[in-house]
Amino acid sequence: MTKILYVEDNPDNIYMLTRRLTKKGFDIIVAGDGQEGIDKAIEEAPDLILMDLSLPTMDGWTATAKIKEIEAVKDIPVIALSAHAMPEHRDRALKAGCSDYDTKPVDIKRLLEKIGQFIDIPG
Repeated sequence: MTKILYVEDNPDNIYMLTRRLTKKGFDIIVAGDGQEGIDKAIEEAPDLILMDLSLPTMDGWTATAKIKEIEAVKDIPVIALSAHAMPEHRDRALKAGCSDYDTKPVDIKRLLEKIGQFIDIPG
């Protein structure tokens, strides 16, 4: 099964997106902050990571940069998710190593198109 690691601290966002992606056939692993995201990326070796940028303990920019330094997981595509829609936030995410960027609230159709650029959509 195709695994997505979703790094997010907001329970409502976790519930909504996990439910929708599970219905699409993905296996979703959740991490609540940047450090847990790094740890779960190493443990679970997901096919793709969805990374919120505003996280407690360690933000998504820092967590992504650290993931990209780890040989075992550096090639996993990371899509940044953020309520910050300014171009500088997108640029900062891409500089940190994110493969793409999407804004919240999540448009599931648009997000699935972005996911499909990096991994196969189940079904």
